[in-house]
Order: sequence, then C-alpha cells, then structure tokens
Amino acid sequence: YPDMPDIPIIVPFLAAVLVCGVFGLANGIIIAKFSIPPFIVTLGTQVIAWGVNLLYFDLPPNSSQPIGGVKSSITFMGSGLVFGKIPVIILIALAVTVLVWFILKKLRFGRNVYAVGGNAEAANVSGIKVASTLVGVYAIAGLLYGLAGFLECARTGGATSAYGLNYEFDAIASCVVGGVSNTGGIGTVPGMIVGVMIFGIINYGLTFIGVNPYWQQIIKGVIIIAAVGFDIRKNLRRK
Repeated sequence: YPDMPDIPIIVPFLAAVLVCGVFGLANGIIIAKFSIPPFIVTLGTQVIAWGVNLLYFDLPPNSSQPIGGVKSSITFMGSGLVFGKIPVIILIALAVTVLVWFILKKLRFGRNVYAVGGNAEAANVSGIKVASTLVGVYAIAGLLYGLAGFLECARTGGATSAYGLNYEFDAIASCVVGGVSNTGGIGTVPGMIVGVMIFGIINYGLTFIGVNPYWQQIIKGVIIIAAVGFDIRKNLRRK
C-alpha cells in the first residue's frame, strides 16, 4: 500500500484489538444466549474470521501475497530491547500475565468465572449472572487474541493469511499441561505460564534435535490427548 499515509502505531494496534474483541463478544453472546457448545461456536467464528482474512488478503494490490515492510515502530514491540537486554515482548507478556492474574484472583468477576466454569447451574442459583460472565470472558479473550496477533506481526515483521493457523492446539495443550481442567472451573495463571514454558521447551527441543516437522505434529497430538486424558481421570478420582 504505497499511498497509505503514515499513521500513529496506536491506530493499527487498536484496530487489531477491537476487531478481535468484536469476534470474542459475538462468541460470548452466542454461547450465553443460545447455549451452543463453546467449542463449536469458537470453531465456527474462527473459520469465519479466517475466511474474512483470506478475502482481505486477496484484495488488490496485495492479491494474496504476504505483507512485509512493517514499520520499525511496530517491529520494535516484537523484537526490540529495552536497556539493551530485555525484550519488549517479554515485558508485554508479563504485564498481561499480571493483569489476568489480578482479574481472576482479586476481582469479583474473576471469582464468578471460576464458579461458572465449575458449575453454571449452581452459579446461577447462587445469584451469579452467568450470561454476563460468559460474555465478559469471551470479550476479554478476543481482545487478547488481537494483542497476540499484533505482536506476532511485530515479531516477524510481516503477515500472511496463514498466521496463527493451528496455534489453538498449542494453546490447548499448554493450558491442560499447566493444570487447567478441560471441564472448567480449575486452573491458575502461574500454572498456565508453566504449561506454556513446558510446551515451548518441547517444541524447540524437538526442532533442536532435528525431529521431522511432520513427526512433531504427531507428537503434539499425542501430548494433547494424553494431557486431556490425565485431566479426565483426575476429575473422576476427585468425584
């Protein structure tokens, strides 16, 4: 887009975050109002978002080609350093981690999230607004997806229509490995961080020792199934 004027970095940042926030809000409303299983709703909106993204990338003058030449003020957020040593993206990740921990641990909304995740009917009987809680959770998730997408663009210095493809499986595996229950209501932010680190080490470790990328996908699938299986057995023993 050679004729696009120079605009402040806050504009594309807000655009990415708000667009994804709208998708998250739509997820929450559909799930809360129509009681459709969350996995089906989020899978459906994911496919819709991907289709919209493909249509956008196919517009001239891009015509489905990867987008490069991202300005340095954006790439700094993904690959820049402060004080010459600390990656900016790590500081952003820490800030988001603290924010989410504060919401879940210190706010009534966070306690409601655990209650609704554990047993929505019991939460409703106890006076918790289940629908509002669900909409809030998915809206916040959408905003964070937008932030993650923006940082991925900043980290790599470009974008393609395939960005983020299959990332959801890594996210699911990381959370389950970190102690998040597949049935809901159980999980901590520190546990999720540990799960992300463990799964990241597995990913980089497999690449480091030269495991074929196709085999890596198989191993990831086995890890996801095993992690969910252990979680289900743990919950059965608890009951």
